[in-house]
Amino acid sequence: MSTQTHRLTITQITDCEHCAVLRVSGELDQSCEEYFLGTLAAIVDAGRRHLVLDVTALVFCDSRGLNCLLAIRWLLKRLDGRLILAGAGRRLSELLVQTGSTELLPVRRTVGLALLELPEAHRPVWPPAPDPDEKS
Repeated sequence: MSTQTHRLTITQITDCEHCAVLRVSGELDQSCEEYFLGTLAAIVDAGRRHLVLDVTALVFCDSRGLNCLLAIRWLLKRLDGRLILAGAGRRLSELLVQTGSTELLPVRRTVGLALLELPEAHRPVWPPAPDPDEKS
């Protein structure tokens, strides 16, 4: 499943009953705020209380984007869940440090390392099996 606006794409890589791994690509700012929050809220409403966001391809995130990440973190925390970022680039990492958000939004180098932060029973299979319908 992949959805997008003109500047942001959210692709579900894998999931299980309690967790979803999503790739967030493009720019996360005011113009994408409603789309980002709506898409992730729907995934949480479907029962996922842990989200790992692969932000390797997130090329821009401003203060509004950071507020979106913090809002999703707040929602998941209320459900005893977690939000973990994987593969944050230099700019996003600097934004988290400058705003004192590194403890609220933990960043791991890879999705695999991020998933290790979750209870084993709540982790999807990683790496996911290749999709037989997808052409190489």
